[in-house]
Amino acid sequence: MKLTILGCHAATPRTFTNPTAQVLEISGRLFLIDCGEGTQVQLRRNKVRFMRINHVFISHLHGDHLYGLIGLVSTFMLLGRATDLHIHGPKGIKEIITLQLRLGQAWTQYRLYFHELESDQPEIVFEDEKVTVTSVPLSHRIYTNGFVFREKRGLRKLNIEAAESFGIDKCYYRNIVLGKDVTSNSGQLISNDLVTFEPVPPKSYAFCSDTVFDPGIVPHIQGVDVLYHESTFLEREQALAARTMHATARQAAQIAKLADVGTLVLGHYSTRYDSVADFGTEAAEIFPNVVLSQDGKTFEF
Repeated sequence: MKLTILGCHAATPRTFTNPTAQVLEISGRLFLIDCGEGTQVQLRRNKVRFMRINHVFISHLHGDHLYGLIGLVSTFMLLGRATDLHIHGPKGIKEIITLQLRLGQAWTQYRLYFHELESDQPEIVFEDEKVTVTSVPLSHRIYTNGFVFREKRGLRKLNIEAAESFGIDKCYYRNIVLGKDVTSNSGQLISNDLVTFEPVPPKSYAFCSDTVFDPGIVPHIQGVDVLYHESTFLEREQALAARTMHATARQAAQIAKLADVGTLVLGHYSTRYDSVADFGTEAAEIFPNVVLSQDGKTFEF
């Protein structure tokens, strides 16, 4: 599982910081999560093969999470994209994008699908044979969702040496990796666990931005391998965080601890801070396994 941070700052872009956007690679899929201004430039700068992106997930309709989307949609058109593009986001996102395309007389030659969200309960918003994506309603000034990406459990791994030692014909190998017991050439029933290894444990990733401190999300992100949780402010600005419906680094760490996640990734920093080092220090007092997102940084889990 690979996470590329394209932008991890709040509000306005600057010459050296970018608003929220990130690419998650999981089970061979490439998902774009949020699309702040400048996202396509960051995709190129970080050498992401962005034509592989078929699904975009938008948390909410504030500009620092959305304003790069129309540019990306248009660039796909100019590059001759033929593959369908699916956009998952709050109700209204279709109107925003199609209005700009209509007024610019710039309809895409590829099919553009909008999956508008408006439920206040978690729901599966994408699923294929390898991955499920579930929404997580967050508490912000407008309707907002986080997203949980979960790999499905893979096939068991064939232990070829064991299979050969039991005299199992190769024609049964497919049934073995599907978890079935098999009969050897001598007629002996062989238990599946004797000729297979456990599959690689499935990975999971939760994206939670923007939101106030809300323990109500904990059951929906419980035990994920990696949690990205917004930390717009430090604890000394806790009153400002509450007023603007954002979280502090300490509060993000409290959520990570309650949810028993593997790793906490902090981000969505307010541009009022010259350095983000204090965010890690503050969070580590509550949850030690914390890392700081940075524009252009890639994490592999």
